[in-house]
Amino acid sequence: MITKMVITLTPPAAKQIKDSIHRRGHGIGFRLGTREAGCTGFKYIVDYVEEKRLDDVVFETEGVHVFVQASALAHLDGTIVDYVTEGVNSHFVYRNPNVTDSCGCGESFTTRLNSVTQ
Repeated sequence: MITKMVITLTPPAAKQIKDSIHRRGHGIGFRLGTREAGCTGFKYIVDYVEEKRLDDVVFETEGVHVFVQASALAHLDGTIVDYVTEGVNSHFVYRNPNVTDSCGCGESFTTRLNSVTQ
């Protein structure tokens, strides 16, 4: 059985990214990745994309191109990225079905995969 991997943005997340790219005046999308960090293993990394890398997998969701390094995709498959406002603070929230544990402060996470990607 072939499964299609996917990363999804909610409408508020897509709007925030589109608005940020517009304010910056350049960029072709949003990069979501992971790197080793924290007490439980991984940390999300996000950035704006100026050009596609050779090992990028690109998703289009809500009119935004989401770039993910191929080696990080197994840790991020199925993730829904949202943008929420709580009081006066707004931030991205990652609903990642692969996460099996996270640290107390919510800064890092572990997935069901044992391999380390970047």
